[in-house]
Amino acid sequence: MVPLRVENVDTDQIIPARFLKATDRKGFGENLFRDWRFTSDGQIKKDFALNQSQYKGAILVAGNNFGCGSSREHAAWALGDYGFRVVISSFFADIFKGNALNNGILPIQVSPENLQCIFAAIDQYPSVIAIVDIENQKLLIDAAGIALTFEINNYKKMCLINGYDDIDYLIIQKEAIEAFEQKRA
Repeated sequence: MVPLRVENVDTDQIIPARFLKATDRKGFGENLFRDWRFTSDGQIKKDFALNQSQYKGAILVAGNNFGCGSSREHAAWALGDYGFRVVISSFFADIFKGNALNNGILPIQVSPENLQCIFAAIDQYPSVIAIVDIENQKLLIDAAGIALTFEINNYKKMCLINGYDDIDYLIIQKEAIEAFEQKRA
């Protein structure tokens, strides 16, 4: 897990507007948190969590109110392209949450107290492993004795488990849609 102990992270901090020149989802990860990861002359900021070798993995643990600000889908694209598959926070902006789910990233909302427990676990064990069981809606961090459940819409849960986006889902429903249309003809 990678800890980001910052609250009110808006989408312009996740992916600054000056990098929104492409419409393809690829390549945004290199500019994820660009202004926090690098100095203005492109040097790595060693004190930023994503630049610290002890933090690795596909889970970003962020402070309260993650993904606020504009509704840019590019924020989810940047997180996914960087390699994150899960973001844990005590609150997500609604539009960001939808964009994350639509792009294969699971936003797990936990209580503020549980978020602090997760940060404490990372502090104690920087390479701690978390298990995200989407099917059973559980987050487990055995080394820290953390076992939490989380909410997810059943449709989005099915899409994440199967790697579907909304179009993929419609394609697998083609026969049912055609049968319905035949009945209505």
